[in-house]
Amino acid sequence: MINWSEEKVRAFQKTLLNWYDQNKRDLPWRQDHDPYHVWISEIMLQQTQVQTVIPYYQRFMKQFPTVQSLANAEETELMKAWEGLGYYSRARNLQRAAQQLVDDYQGHWPTDVHELQQLSGIGPYTAGAIASIAFNQPVAAVDGNAFRVFSRLLEIDDDIAKPQTRKVFEKVINRIISKERPGDFNQAIMDLGASYMTATNYETAKSPVKAFNQSYLDGVEAHYPVKTKKKRPVPVDYFGLVIHSNQGYLFEKRPAKGILAGFWMFPLFNKSALAADESMTETSLIQALEKQFHSESGLSLHLTKVPSKPVSHTFTHQKWQITLLSSRLSADADLSFFSGNWIPTSEFENTPFSKVQSKMWLAYSNASNK
Repeated sequence: MINWSEEKVRAFQKTLLNWYDQNKRDLPWRQDHDPYHVWISEIMLQQTQVQTVIPYYQRFMKQFPTVQSLANAEETELMKAWEGLGYYSRARNLQRAAQQLVDDYQGHWPTDVHELQQLSGIGPYTAGAIASIAFNQPVAAVDGNAFRVFSRLLEIDDDIAKPQTRKVFEKVINRIISKERPGDFNQAIMDLGASYMTATNYETAKSPVKAFNQSYLDGVEAHYPVKTKKKRPVPVDYFGLVIHSNQGYLFEKRPAKGILAGFWMFPLFNKSALAADESMTETSLIQALEKQFHSESGLSLHLTKVPSKPVSHTFTHQKWQITLLSSRLSADADLSFFSGNWIPTSEFENTPFSKVQSKMWLAYSNASNK
């Protein structure tokens, strides 16, 4: 897979690290090599851009400065701190891992890349990042940047969408990585992939390692990395119910597992589950929803459509389109058979909401103020 001589490997390491020393990004989690700082930043950076993460990271560190404080945090407090970052299972796994560190490791971090993966939510990439940056272990940290950079440098044709391809890249990078400065090496690859070797609009002609980039030298850089296209998210249509009274708005808690687990949200109803047949109009669907809601909760609603565009939100495998409906209930309505409660607007600041819930509230608020 790699035909570089030892001399070429050393030349690449020197070129890359010299460039990194002069041009590395000034990021708050790079001020030291604390494994807790490395870990939190890497989990936040999954599926999220650096500039978005910076203020979240800074606030998170003020609120949870140590593993112990994270392990002991109230779930509501933790989820509120994470609000807006998405992929909320990451936050729950952070706390589980913090509790493992406190309970099973007496607060001491394992330094072995394989043992790090025993902690909740830590996969091969994050383990490699922690081991190399915090503990100077010469192990690869293979993320999207590493896939992109090394597939172009070495013309690796393996499909990076396939899980087994990670092993190919780990083997290659472990052969090339600097044994003296593995953490800086991995971070230099991250910076390279975020600057001169981005997914699109890359500027390899200005790259510090262009002389080592075989795909650039061969004029085939656009072919790398090799990646099969993901399936498009499946569209799912919902009704979102904005039910209000003098006590506030009616929310229900999402199930403990699945999408947006544990979050308080406006009640959602899948349109297709309401449809007896394909010929049902939206008016008929709303009438069917009123009947279903009454049979399940004992609450009688008169639903009217909120004059706003459907709220759109895309997850990895689903794309939600939510049509908002509103209704008013008496503040003393019997909620005995409803799996939720009133939340006044004064409590919104202290209640962790998902991004899609925030979108629904914004759409409703804008429509109500017109």
